[in-house]
Amino acid sequence: MTSIRNLIKNLGPGLLFASTAIGTSHLVLSTKAGAQYGWIMVIPIILANVLKYPFFEFGIRYTNITNKTLIEGYLNRGKGYLIFYGIITLFSTFTILAALYVVTSGLLINLFQLTNTPVHVIAGVLFILICALLIVGRYKFLEISLKYVVSLLFLALLATTILVVVNGQVTEIEDFKAPIIFNEVGILFLIGLMGWMPTTVEASSWISLWSIEKFKNSNRKPSLKEALQEFNFGYFTTGILAIFFMTIGWLTLYGTNTELSNSAVIFADQLIQLFTANIGSWAYILIAIAAFATMFSTCITAHDAIARVSVDILTLLFPSAKNLKRKGFPMAILLLAIINYTVIHTFSANMGLLVALATFVSFVVAPIIGYMNLKNVMSHEIPEIYRPNRNLQILTYLGILFLALFSIYYCWMVLF
Repeated sequence: MTSIRNLIKNLGPGLLFASTAIGTSHLVLSTKAGAQYGWIMVIPIILANVLKYPFFEFGIRYTNITNKTLIEGYLNRGKGYLIFYGIITLFSTFTILAALYVVTSGLLINLFQLTNTPVHVIAGVLFILICALLIVGRYKFLEISLKYVVSLLFLALLATTILVVVNGQVTEIEDFKAPIIFNEVGILFLIGLMGWMPTTVEASSWISLWSIEKFKNSNRKPSLKEALQEFNFGYFTTGILAIFFMTIGWLTLYGTNTELSNSAVIFADQLIQLFTANIGSWAYILIAIAAFATMFSTCITAHDAIARVSVDILTLLFPSAKNLKRKGFPMAILLLAIINYTVIHTFSANMGLLVALATFVSFVVAPIIGYMNLKNVMSHEIPEIYRPNRNLQILTYLGILFLALFSIYYCWMVLF
């Protein structure tokens, strides 16, 4: 009972991680995976969650022991590490948030039937609202609000998945042919799915920064064991929810030749219809609110994290800028909003293109960032007793090897 109480009390970085992960990789990609390729997609979903686990766990481990962020660790390994991560963050600035805000805008348009309002206008309203919430509420607001949002989504998803399983798989159309996974289209989809499953690997530093904020807002710093328990709870939750979404897509759409749209508005309606077809039309508004709340929270956490990371990188690269740490966060929040609003307007709110671009880059750099994180936790800064055990080290190398070979295979297939 005491351990459960401590877990709830320590909820923070792991919860924010879960909220970030449950966004595009789950609502969009997991559902599409089941709808297009069927139950077999549970394999890459589980593989990605297992093989990437150490990359994220090291963000908690390193920060809890050293009281430093992973980004500070990159600088300690060499300035080249920090510059490389800074370039990846710069690219994320132009893709990840834009993709998240487009999906969220589609859900909001669907929820309030704002069909005559352009997606970029709704995205602009969301940017203004979220900027205000982050600048005023900061970390404490994130932690408190997300406990309710993630709980609501979990219950809605659990109920829907049970009903979908009870109803059984939808009847396949005549002459249905299962799509090929290992061709160019299939591999590209797998890279997108695994690139953001459970989320982008560069988010490991986000967890690290949230851990520092948690320490500042708590009377007591959690032990490494307690911090890992809280993170593992959030990580396990994201894995289960990904399988829920995949199952719903598989049992309700696979074999019907129904394509989930790349239009944010149409996709939002298709997604909610999947839920209400099994629960009942009375649940439409509840499911729509739950889906929107989930994506809204993902926008908040990702916006907060990328702003924090950007300020942290610039502070380390330019230590003479003394006011950057104190004043940089609200400026970064506003700048990110302006940049990503411009991206959304330029891409005409093409959700599919934005998501594909963001996930491809995340997949390619994943093994490199995984290696950088391993270097941090195996450094002299971490006493040997707190370093990852042999099994976790082996799992890390397996993850790096698997993701690297998969990336090479894709590049070879495209070029030759």
